Amino acid sequence: MQLTVLDRSNYLKGLLILIGKDKKITEDERELFLRLSKVLGFNKKFCDDAINELSENEYIIEEPPLFSDRKIAEAFLKDCMRLAFLDKDLHLYELNWIKSTGEKNNISLEWRVNEFEKIKNVSLPPDSEFEICQLLHDSE
Repeated sequence: MQLTVLDRSNYLKGLLILIGKDKKITEDERELFLRLSKVLGFNKKFCDDAINELSENEYIIEEPPLFSDRKIAEAFLKDCMRLAFLDKDLHLYELNWIKSTGEKNNISLEWRVNEFEKIKNVSLPPDSEFEICQLLHDSE
């Protein structure tokens, strides 16, 4: 599957928005975001600046992303859930934003609840592979 530039950008921006939802950025969240930015082909300095300035950036639009393909949206939601559970403290704002993203991309509530249950009960190491990586590998 080919990820468009817009899909890559929406993916990265969406995870950045999610990180900022609980108003605290953990070191694990920072590391995960920077690893993902590299996977998606973004400039490290740009991404360092984006996460460092996240709390002060009043211009970031928090609209949930719309992806060009259902598989991309599903991978994004799984990565969001994983990121939201990373600090062991799922915040209501994070959960609501993930819900809105699923709805905007027409991902069924049943699918979202099933994935949520799977992810919340599994402690993934911070260095495990992102869901989006599988789609990128499939396109090579």
